[in-house]
Amino acid sequence: MSVQTDQQPILWQIEVSHFSEKVRWALEYKGVDHVRRTPLPGMHIPIALAMTRGAQPTFPVIQLDGRTIGDSTAIIAALEARYPEPPLYPSDAEERARALELEDYFDEQLGPHARLLPFYELIQEPELFAEVAAEAVPGPLGKVKPVVGAYARAYTSLRWGANSSEDAERARAGIAAAMDRLDAELERGDGEFLVGDRLSVADVTAASLFYPVVSPAEGPLSPDLPSPPALDRFRESLKDRRGFRWVEDTFRRYRHR
Repeated sequence: MSVQTDQQPILWQIEVSHFSEKVRWALEYKGVDHVRRTPLPGMHIPIALAMTRGAQPTFPVIQLDGRTIGDSTAIIAALEARYPEPPLYPSDAEERARALELEDYFDEQLGPHARLLPFYELIQEPELFAEVAAEAVPGPLGKVKPVVGAYARAYTSLRWGANSSEDAERARAGIAAAMDRLDAELERGDGEFLVGDRLSVADVTAASLFYPVVSPAEGPLSPDLPSPPALDRFRESLKDRRGFRWVEDTFRRYRHR
């Protein structure tokens, strides 16, 4: 059942962003009716800066009850306060602290790497990058794939240094380390949830931020969209990991739209 409010929250997002996916998941899990705004990637930076008075240079940003909130962690905290049911924060204080620590870990130690590596591999495949970029831009822009692809390659190179082979190698190592941590956390529990006996912010964060690497069928990108061969090989090297299967299972079980 959807939560009705006098004024719907407005989520400013990037469609392919794993941090935007984290917030979308929280909104939909809580059944919050909301509006989405998806400007052209790159153009979102001045919008985010203007909306947050210079505090946040990127999306996601949410307008909620007269406030403008940037950063996925702060957004989920605000949603948890405004729409407490169903909760994403465990009620037990110790479990809540652990869930928030895992949210912070995957935000900082996985999020940047899981963004950079796919972009690096896409830069090596210009035609494929044009196909993927066309999925991410609003309206009729998606029909001019060569232009959109060239823009995407330039933007990701300038914004994140995604054309650096050294940074790509660090990203692979960082993703593997995050998968090690995920495997270890799953060993601690029952294997379904990272903390406690129900879905929490830890699960939503880990699954969302792994999606660009794991590519679950329920993720933001169409499963029929081709992937760079080098990224496919890296993905294949992780497929037998418990954490990889957990990401797929968590999307399948709990990412209902």
